Amino acid sequence: MGEELLVNVTPVETRVAVLEQGMLQDLHIERSAHRGIVGNIYLGRVVRVLPGMQAAFVDIGAERTGFLHVSDIHPRDHDGWERRELQSNDIGEQLYEGQSLLVQVSKEPLGSKGARLTTQLSMSSRYLVYMPRTPHIGISQQIENDDERSRLRGVLDQVCSEMDMAGGFILRTAAEGAGRDELRGDLRFLQRLWTAVQQRVENSAPVCVYEDWQLYHRSIRDLARPGLERIRVDSRETFEKLGEFCHHYIPELAGLLEHYAEERPLFEVLGVEDEIARALERKVPLPSGGYLVIDETEAMTTVDVNTGGFVGRNDQEETVFRTNLEAAEAAARQVRLRNLGGIIIIDFIDMQDVEHQRQVIGSLEKAMSRDPARNTISAVSSLGLVEMTRKRTRESLAQSLCEECPTCAGAGSVKSTQTLCYEILREILRKAGTYAGDILMVQASQEVVDHLLAEDAQAVADLEIFAGKTLHFQVEPEYSRERFDIILL
Repeated sequence: MGEELLVNVTPVETRVAVLEQGMLQDLHIERSAHRGIVGNIYLGRVVRVLPGMQAAFVDIGAERTGFLHVSDIHPRDHDGWERRELQSNDIGEQLYEGQSLLVQVSKEPLGSKGARLTTQLSMSSRYLVYMPRTPHIGISQQIENDDERSRLRGVLDQVCSEMDMAGGFILRTAAEGAGRDELRGDLRFLQRLWTAVQQRVENSAPVCVYEDWQLYHRSIRDLARPGLERIRVDSRETFEKLGEFCHHYIPELAGLLEHYAEERPLFEVLGVEDEIARALERKVPLPSGGYLVIDETEAMTTVDVNTGGFVGRNDQEETVFRTNLEAAEAAARQVRLRNLGGIIIIDFIDMQDVEHQRQVIGSLEKAMSRDPARNTISAVSSLGLVEMTRKRTRESLAQSLCEECPTCAGAGSVKSTQTLCYEILREILRKAGTYAGDILMVQASQEVVDHLLAEDAQAVADLEIFAGKTLHFQVEPEYSRERFDIILL
């Protein structure tokens, strides 16, 4: 079994899963109420220029203003279209408050941060990425054959000259083997898109002038690679839309489309739902009995490797080596599946053998090479850590599907029942010296009240004598563990 795409569509949500050898490797989710905006182009308005940060905030009509750094501004003159080389890289000389500006979203809003913006615009088709403001032709590094790279460049140069189309292009991996007709069709499509964008620029800012395809369209366009065996879609309407899309733009994929019409949900039948649930857990088991512990924070993500119940059959170094090899493969899969971005630290079990270290890093690099997101991996540090970075363009799986715990407020832990009982006893002492009444009512959760009346019963009895108060306890089912009240009766 090779690679396949699963498309699950409901009125409120679309999910696309990538399976390799029957295992879930990647998951994309788009909800109707919160569609992603990466790739969208806006005519925005500069609301604030920050020379100290060499950045600006741009209103694009979203809930939060977008962030535009000077390094993401394409050199241009006053009208915003013709390129020229600027003598200064000072953002104060390039932008001013109230200025209308054509920008594109390069990163989704994350947490309290607005979208990351760029003026270096691009639009994608099946074989090409069109950059109307950048006179450059690039070729995907995944196309390794030098003869094929030269052929593609020559064909693209010729077709661009025939169509008199300015700007730059990147030939995508899918372009390998494409001929003149395929590239010409893509160029016509991109030419129409760019013309439509230019026409909409006449509107008042802020306004969206170009919106990327729906998730299921983008997935077919971006995720279909050599080796893809089939595309299963569980919605008849979406299946027909994708059939029409493939017929016009990617005819070679039309034969891979299948409509899944069985009663049992597609994701349930193939175990995808279970994999998604496991991808939200901290602990990831390894085949040998070891495990990973993955902790995602705002600053970075850490992956800790443990041998667990695996003791091996030979010496300790061999046991550690085998566990780390499994961990390298599993960590790469989890990073992609959970869509972890930014700085990622992997704490492999210490290896003394340099050759073992080299093989583990090689295994990690090989596994990460299948990840379409740009990533870099460092060597094993003196502390036995491997640092890597992965481009973050959208929320992680946990950020998309989960929210902050209202009890622990994101800390990941809560006070123990014993700690809370001692806090209550201290608060009783404080209030006993303040209020003249004889009875105090303690309102708390079932768990806390049970502990006070069982394990801490003697301490409660002693406190009643010491404080000269009668204590009553009342269970409040709606209270979280950490909430309690002490009321004078």
